[in-house]
Amino acid sequence: MELTNKTVLITGSSRGIGAATALAFAKAGSRVILNARHELPASLKQQLDELGAEYCFLPGDVSDEQVVKKLTKTAWEKFGGIDVLINNAGITRDRLLIGMKTADFDEVLQVNLKGPFLMIQALLKKMYKQRAGVIINLASVVGLHGNAGQANYAASKAGIIGLTKTVAREGALRGIRCNAIAPGMIASDMTAAMPQKAQDQILESLPLKRFGEPAEIAQTALFLAQNDYVTGQTIVVDGGMTI
Repeated sequence: MELTNKTVLITGSSRGIGAATALAFAKAGSRVILNARHELPASLKQQLDELGAEYCFLPGDVSDEQVVKKLTKTAWEKFGGIDVLINNAGITRDRLLIGMKTADFDEVLQVNLKGPFLMIQALLKKMYKQRAGVIINLASVVGLHGNAGQANYAASKAGIIGLTKTVAREGALRGIRCNAIAPGMIASDMTAAMPQKAQDQILESLPLKRFGEPAEIAQTALFLAQNDYVTGQTIVVDGGMTI
């Protein structure tokens, strides 16, 4: 797919991987629709403006079905269609399983797994009619091998991988591709808040000896949007963590 003048909708795109992905697609000449539960930072708006990007911001909680229906309808009408959907919105509520509250488990699955399901379901029929479309879901290496203290997060990301493969099978005959990206440790507000000792231990275990950058995940999303013969795959971007 040539990305110039294509329309890309990215959930959870006010910061981190989502913001980096929005900037990457804008640089590639795409129209970008950003989404988050909170307002876009002024710094991100400035970067998009400096790129001369054609973009808009649609706030909303992707775990709310009625919000998703309104959001996707508005997004589709804004630029006359959507070519690429990137389900990036996600949260964590980490705690060891024996102390995890049911509400924490439910909330993580609502946002991380139900949210992408609702977004895909709302847009898939429209993509079927145009017989083209790309869906990229953000999974995690935790969804592949689990992690202590993240039963809810791991379950949601493992579910994303299963959802991705199913959408790829259902959409293939109508020109729809669906893939997932499984990041490892990516530099973010969350990793920066970790105790230095914990960061050092993780870095020591990584063959590349550094955390990944949000822009490196964004580059993977660009690849998946452009390569027309890749579908149903989970691309691991983890600095060798899962070797």
